[in-house]
Amino acid sequence: MMAQHVRLGLTGGIGSGKSTVAQMLVKLGAGLVDADAIAREVTAPGGLAIAEVARSFGPDFITPEGAMDRDKMRALAYQDPAARQRLEAIIHPLVGREVKNRTELAIRQGRTCVVFDIPLLVESRTWRQQLDHVLVVDCTPEVQITRVMARSQLSRPEVEKIMAVQATRQRRLSAADSIIFNDTLSLLELATEVHQLGERFGLSSGII
Repeated sequence: MMAQHVRLGLTGGIGSGKSTVAQMLVKLGAGLVDADAIAREVTAPGGLAIAEVARSFGPDFITPEGAMDRDKMRALAYQDPAARQRLEAIIHPLVGREVKNRTELAIRQGRTCVVFDIPLLVESRTWRQQLDHVLVVDCTPEVQITRVMARSQLSRPEVEKIMAVQATRQRRLSAADSIIFNDTLSLLELATEVHQLGERFGLSSGII
């Protein structure tokens, strides 16, 4: 018997199509809590993390517009795991509070399914027990690299470096309750798979 609302964790490697799947689920009536978007909000100009980032890392990591310099911080985090942990200690509690607020809002709105778009779901020690179901959007590493190079104008070594700090494909798949293999699917084929999956969680109100 289905719970009053289902907490659906959504994850996948960079370039997998996870964000596209999230938006398709929203069109079907799901509530969406996007942890990565919230992290960008708290590091945007005027964001709640900016003052602490400046104190911890110095003003060089803040852009003239008042945002965290994401490119500079990304480069530091890849080189220095301790720096990445310091950054996470600043951002994660802020993101956690906002995730809670948005989850409660979606439930008050009567959403039968709340989708948690979490890039680091598999790496997290706490997320899995908060979710009813984990959906992994999967594709081969070569497809990931090709997609990200095309959309972001990054070099192959840059994309490979990003992938190297994410969970392995095998680790993501082992954590999945459901998998969408989005390697060669057209948008229509992907939408059909999402619709079929969404029906299991009471999602059928939207038309993709």
